[in-house]
Amino acid sequence: MNALLSSLSLVHPIVQGPMAGAQDHRLAAAVSAAGALGSLPTATFAIEALAAEIDAFQTLLPAAPLNVNFFCHQQPAIDVIAHNQWLQVLWPHFQRLGLDASTVAPGAGRLPFSADSFALLQRKRPRVVSFHFGLPESRWVQGIKALGMQVWASATTVVEAKWLQAHGADAVIAQGLEAGGHRGHFLSDDLSLQMGTFALLPQVQAAVQVPVIAAGGIASAEGVRAALALGASAAQIGTAFLCCSEALTSPVHRAALASPDARHTQLTGLFTGRPARGIVNKLMRELGPTHAKAPTFPLATAAVAPLRAAAEKLGSSDYSPLWCGQNTSGCAKVPAAELLKRLLA
Repeated sequence: MNALLSSLSLVHPIVQGPMAGAQDHRLAAAVSAAGALGSLPTATFAIEALAAEIDAFQTLLPAAPLNVNFFCHQQPAIDVIAHNQWLQVLWPHFQRLGLDASTVAPGAGRLPFSADSFALLQRKRPRVVSFHFGLPESRWVQGIKALGMQVWASATTVVEAKWLQAHGADAVIAQGLEAGGHRGHFLSDDLSLQMGTFALLPQVQAAVQVPVIAAGGIASAEGVRAALALGASAAQIGTAFLCCSEALTSPVHRAALASPDARHTQLTGLFTGRPARGIVNKLMRELGPTHAKAPTFPLATAAVAPLRAAAEKLGSSDYSPLWCGQNTSGCAKVPAAELLKRLLA
């Protein structure tokens, strides 16, 4: 057993990737109960709802480790002009669904780590606190560590991995370009600097002294073994869990994952304003994966949300962010514990 697993009393070298909007505490609890590390995403939860989710997990599994994952982006001010320009781009789509775009107000979208988040961690104290888009202020990183929690963070390049180690991360999640959902980059927006998981992983492992978790495109026992052979302490897997019975993945998202469409994913900024990998759908085909008028992350979300809600009521995924990695071969309609058995075969 490696040092990372020992420090968390984990049996298996698997971390369930946190997936905002597609899960709550139930998936995390199912994974942790089976001896791996369950994760809880926080970006779409208000602080009171997040507290309730952590409480629910800890009631089910009082002694089990939990990874609570935060975004730590700089929240931009609401930009009404950019919002209205984005609505103009989306206007034909509102008309197609019989919606009035003029009633759509700008919104904040996903929430970053804050003083309230830190206060919650002081009370709940999960074993791991992980971050996407860098790290929060040093006083919070040190405060989390002083309370006995581990700090993990995503890196998409070797330079980011070294920065995270230098700024207090206890482990680095090496996020390959195959990974579904939002890219974790924070030092450069140049996506050409990013690479696939099995190119990135050994380079990060050689560059830092902290444990490294491999993420992106891992969906089988062979993939897990390959990650461990290249020096990873564990493999983080998200997409394969999307079809598990404990996941909250929507019916249209599940249908897309099970279809041939899942073979074609792309990085897109249309849904939130930041590059994230998902299955190509109607909105991405018609506007292209990126658009100059999409407001900065996470403000693009507000205008697309009504389109998504209306289309999903009709059973359509045309306007849904179908977050998905490049490898869906491990997706299965089984309980999370059964999926873990397959990943550890």
